[in-house]
Amino acid sequence: MSTVRLPDFPWDALAPARARAAEHPDGVVDLSIGTPVDPTPPLLGDALAAAGDAPGYPTALGTADVRRAAAGWLSRRLGVQLADPFGADPSVIPTVGSKELVALLPTLLGLQGSGTVVLPEVAYPTYEVGAVVAGLQVLRTDTPPAHPGDAVLVWLNSPGNPHGRVLTDDELRAWVAWGRAHGVPVVADECYIELGWDVVPRSVLHPDVAGADHTGLLAVHSLSKQSTAAGYRAGLLSGDPALVRRAWEVRRHLGLLVPTPVQAAMAAALADDAHVAVQRERYRRRRDRLAAAVRASGARVDHSEAGLYLWVSRDEDCWTTIDWLAGRGIVAAPGSFYGPAGSRHVRMALTATDERIDAAVERLMKDPPAPRRSQAHGGPLQGGR
Repeated sequence: MSTVRLPDFPWDALAPARARAAEHPDGVVDLSIGTPVDPTPPLLGDALAAAGDAPGYPTALGTADVRRAAAGWLSRRLGVQLADPFGADPSVIPTVGSKELVALLPTLLGLQGSGTVVLPEVAYPTYEVGAVVAGLQVLRTDTPPAHPGDAVLVWLNSPGNPHGRVLTDDELRAWVAWGRAHGVPVVADECYIELGWDVVPRSVLHPDVAGADHTGLLAVHSLSKQSTAAGYRAGLLSGDPALVRRAWEVRRHLGLLVPTPVQAAMAAALADDAHVAVQRERYRRRRDRLAAAVRASGARVDHSEAGLYLWVSRDEDCWTTIDWLAGRGIVAAPGSFYGPAGSRHVRMALTATDERIDAAVERLMKDPPAPRRSQAHGGPLQGGR
């Protein structure tokens, strides 16, 4: 029996930079991992506690409340009209966050064994992990291939992690047409879709993109960032009812169940837009301050029109930039973690407290210390978002 060989898990490669940054007299500003730090809104905790008496097993299908709230949120916020979420083939189900879904989706759809998963040039590494776990190959491209080859799945990510790039309607429609022409499911990871800054991101399920129905299309959403609820592990899969049903059938066999109290919290969060607006404004203020300081330091911010990160370049190897930042007590994520095309960028997260963002701004505005050469570093990242 062959053993799955996963890519390296290289966060340890940042250890020298973290050690250097820790020498700063005012401590480290860690902008490397996009982990929310602001309080979870009380409405989620209240709903969670009210549903705490949950002696029975939850269902993989999800409660009526959470499916109704999800369909309402998709319609209200994204202009997406689902097929009947209560039909025999459901059009939306809850998931245990989005990362496990991304990692398992090729397997859940029965695609394992042979074929190629198409993913962006610069991409969230768990897309590749999911392909490897299913025994599939990977092709990185930002445009539909001239020939489908043995493609079995396409991943889109808009707004993108790490670079915050938003696909245009024309780009989305091109992928939808390509996938349908070749019978290849197209899945859009839209976990940052509520966080548009310079543009309004569009869902692949929107009728201007998908047309009259969602055949061959899926979308992945998460409450981790928009509701500061990463610890709840609350996500959604929606779209083509035939594909959703296929994933749901396997998930219930595997026991991939969102706890009933978490589903109650999800329903409350998806029905409320106010807390999302408050959090989005927090991130906007941090983004504006940090981006201005990055530019004042002589670096460049590319893309970053949406999402939780700044995609920063000094037109040098990303590890040289990591050392330059570490000399100021700042830790970022090397762009090479996200694919070879990211090797001249670093990702700086907005998920730090206002005090730490202000500290980073102050340090970036000062004259840079002399850069120091890094030790050798590892391969693609397989960690959290």
